[in-house]
Amino acid sequence: MKRAVLFMVVLLVGFFVVGLNLASAAQKATVSGYVSDSVCGTKVTSGGYAECTNKCLVKGAQLVIVVDVTQQILTIDNPDVVKGHECHHVLLTGDINTHTSVIHIYSLRIL
Repeated sequence: MKRAVLFMVVLLVGFFVVGLNLASAAQKATVSGYVSDSVCGTKVTSGGYAECTNKCLVKGAQLVIVVDVTQQILTIDNPDVVKGHECHHVLLTGDINTHTSVIHIYSLRIL
């Protein structure tokens, strides 16, 4: 009986710790970068890739953000926010999940 109770306590503590880690994974941040697609990626920063990006999107590529400082690629959780801004330099505010490299955008401003 004591082993079963001890096991349950350890299990609950484990779930609590995992929950804290997942909750802290998403951080509100403001980043600047370029709207690109998952195929072209960082090529968009050199310019002239609007037509290529649109072709890749038609073929099923995902919209992403290429962060200016780190060149990190963030997948966009809500891509409707950036539709029509392909290859634009933008300033985004949103929740970034550092474990999965996904951003949920709250606001967008073209730079």
